Amino acid sequence: MLDANLKAQLKSYLERVTQPIEIVASLDDGAKSQEMLALLQDVTSLTTLITLKTDGDDARKPSFSINRPGADISLRFAGIPMGHEFTSLVLALLQVGGHPSKASVEVIEQIRALKGEFSFETYFSLSCQNCPDVVQALNLMAVLNPNIRHVAIDGALFQAEVDERQIMAVPSVYLNGVNFGQGRMGLEEILAKLDTSGIEKAAEKISARDAFDVLVVGGGPAGSAAAIYAARKGIRTGVAAERFGGQVLDTMSIENFISVQETEGPKLASALEAHVRQYDVDIMNLQRASSLIPAKNAGDVHEIRFESGATLKSKTVILATGARWREMGVPGEQEYKAKGVCFCPHCDGPLFKGKRVAVIGGGNSGVEAAIDLAGIVSHVTLLEFDSKLRADAVLQRKLYRLPNVDVITSALTSEVKGDGQKVTGLAYKDRDTGDFKTIDLEGIFVQIGLLPNTDWLKGTVELTPRGEIIVDARGETSLPGVFAAGDVTTVPYKQIVIAVGEGAKASLSAFDHLIRTSAPA
Repeated sequence: MLDANLKAQLKSYLERVTQPIEIVASLDDGAKSQEMLALLQDVTSLTTLITLKTDGDDARKPSFSINRPGADISLRFAGIPMGHEFTSLVLALLQVGGHPSKASVEVIEQIRALKGEFSFETYFSLSCQNCPDVVQALNLMAVLNPNIRHVAIDGALFQAEVDERQIMAVPSVYLNGVNFGQGRMGLEEILAKLDTSGIEKAAEKISARDAFDVLVVGGGPAGSAAAIYAARKGIRTGVAAERFGGQVLDTMSIENFISVQETEGPKLASALEAHVRQYDVDIMNLQRASSLIPAKNAGDVHEIRFESGATLKSKTVILATGARWREMGVPGEQEYKAKGVCFCPHCDGPLFKGKRVAVIGGGNSGVEAAIDLAGIVSHVTLLEFDSKLRADAVLQRKLYRLPNVDVITSALTSEVKGDGQKVTGLAYKDRDTGDFKTIDLEGIFVQIGLLPNTDWLKGTVELTPRGEIIVDARGETSLPGVFAAGDVTTVPYKQIVIAVGEGAKASLSAFDHLIRTSAPA
């Protein structure tokens, strides 16, 4: 099951296991059960501390639990955790085997203190780069607290469950049989939903911090670069982010970040955060900004307020809140989000195996999505508002060679249709004839660009009609001492490498502003 190179890597990790582990597999006569058995036999062959039993009687087959003899741990994989989930398997083995987690002491204690019974089920797909964060967080919680149980389920392998629960987006998490959440969630975010008192306590701690010299709002490439450049100047630096990594976390393949030939978004986001943490930077996660209160007079501090109730002050501010997927803005879209209306073809595509889907958008992202989906679904219809596709020629050639793809140009999407539970079709207007037409389908993947995350800034800094922050050549906004960088600004070409450079520039400009107006703390 595992090649020699992967076995060697896994063996080196398993050397960190200090306590015995028992794997109990529940199998049937199917091919997937044989694949799972081969994987588990490879794992157990690498260390004497892991034993394998094949007499499990779990209803989900194939599946396996990972236990520590004498401990009360309920952690199970239903499916074969390869692809993006192989790391989840490795971490589960290490943590059940006694290797300490990298989570903070405060977070670990908060998990152990949770009262009640929590039975989690996470539906994932092997191609989903957002799923491992959720799976790994809940696995760790199951290791630390005997009241918490978790099973990670490959939706493509247990299609009947997916259909019964009408799951059309991953990761989808159920708690005690009730939908708990969808999409990427980190450990702290899950805890915040379970322990609401923790949000108030965290907000109080954040608000008690002294004023920063530079406060970066946003934790994507621009924010990371800004924080590093500020910290290297020896000034008091803070980063407040809704989720560290930002939009990069939702990016599947990155092949144009100079000096890195190929990587994936979550890996790059993790590397960015690790680099920032090498410096004396105060990182505050799960903080979504709600308003900016500008300094009234020269020498005063700016104030940022957050939805959590926290407040931070700083002599200078760098806005790097990035952008989000642009929505169609048509009837039915909000109602059927995650019920057939999706934004991540890599994550959710496997759930539409053998079904009919549409892709909205004829740029590179839309055409790439159509190409990827064509290998999974029965049929793809790509709709483009313009009279021609805007994607690169090489992508268009590949698209038009696919037998199960139709391309419709001059199409204005007008409505998402459904039966109250899930998407059943899509209506569009033919812009050439004015006729309205309907396509019967089960899924819609929206790929029509980005919107800057600046709703909270309206009326404070100058924005373009599209909502982008207007910046000058130094990255300064219309407010003295407030700078901005990355996809949230008017800087053209929304690319990771450009965002990094703009973040560094904004940070250097903020430092220059500090030394010209006041002595840094």
